[in-house]
Amino acid sequence: MPAPLSTFLFDLDGTLIDSIELILRSYRHTMRAHRGHEPGDEVWMDGLGTPLWVQFRQFTEDPAEIDAMVATYRAYNLAHHDEMVRPYAGVVDAVRSLERRGRALALVTSKLRSGALRGLRLAGLEDAFTVIIGADDVTHPKPHPEPVLTALERLGAPARDAVFVGDSRHDIECGRAAGVKTAAVLWGPFDRSALADLEPDYWLETPADLTLLAPYT
Repeated sequence: MPAPLSTFLFDLDGTLIDSIELILRSYRHTMRAHRGHEPGDEVWMDGLGTPLWVQFRQFTEDPAEIDAMVATYRAYNLAHHDEMVRPYAGVVDAVRSLERRGRALALVTSKLRSGALRGLRLAGLEDAFTVIIGADDVTHPKPHPEPVLTALERLGAPARDAVFVGDSRHDIECGRAAGVKTAAVLWGPFDRSALADLEPDYWLETPADLTLLAPYT
């Protein structure tokens, strides 16, 4: 049985909410609008968990064009968000269980805070997280450790008692660099083979496995 942890930091997309198809459609729409073609989805999946400007910088270094692409993406994404996004089965119950067990909870996402709050509201988790760190709260996004370190600072929590729960390589790398434990979820878009070389501290097959890291004390 793993040692109990007092602080749980969560990624959002692909971890708490199933928004992957919306994300991919938003990228496809943006590239059709700006470039007239769509690169393969693997381009976007490789960068999943990083900010939009990082993704679009693969295609242009022009700041004005990147800003325009981001605006197109966000307009499409927001227009279709509520019809396409849902929490993963079991996630809400697992997060609420951690809350009842007295664990400190924070959200660490590469979305803007406003977009993250919309996803949390849709999932019914808008009141679950004491701290929310979005892309607009940091200078260096994932996989840099700053987002996790900022969350810990605002919580007043030590890294040694914390775990970062996420679905992507960028989440695991961010948590590892910040000195917290890492937990890879397997209900999102990536399977074990995509993350195994990073050797996360915990593998979570289902959201219910989160409670194994937080037994009642």
